[in-house]
Amino acid sequence: MTFKFTVENTKRIEEAVKKYPHKNAAVMPVLYIAQEQDGWISQEVIKEVASILEMTAEEILGVVTFYSMYHTKPAGKYHLQVCTNVSCMLRGAESIYNYIKNKLNIENGGITEDNIFSLEEVECMGSCGTAPMFAINEDFFENLSIQKVDEIIESFKNQD
Repeated sequence: MTFKFTVENTKRIEEAVKKYPHKNAAVMPVLYIAQEQDGWISQEVIKEVASILEMTAEEILGVVTFYSMYHTKPAGKYHLQVCTNVSCMLRGAESIYNYIKNKLNIENGGITEDNIFSLEEVECMGSCGTAPMFAINEDFFENLSIQKVDEIIESFKNQD
């Protein structure tokens, strides 16, 4: 199985590369485009990005595994990232994380049977002053309580 960017995404990559003095500096936006297209960063995606940016697959893998925003396996339509770093933990993140695991019946890195939700425990997401928090895809939800989490998850369930 090979991965190829769509014509539209190839144009987006060309525009991203133009913004930098060296191709390899565009690695993060190019990976993000790949993830938008394929839903996750597979070995085939890594090889294709490496070829386009004239980097090694190991260099691309290093970026992918360093940042929690890149998925190294398929994720649900709604990917929940629960911050469990110090500020969030002190304000109840562990209870919230456990509630979500039980509500959705999935473990860390898991995906629901219907592929709607996936769950990931992450370190600091930069919202310490409004802890506890989680993100669903690109949307941040802060000052959480179990009740608020339940309402948010139900609202996403009702979108499908």
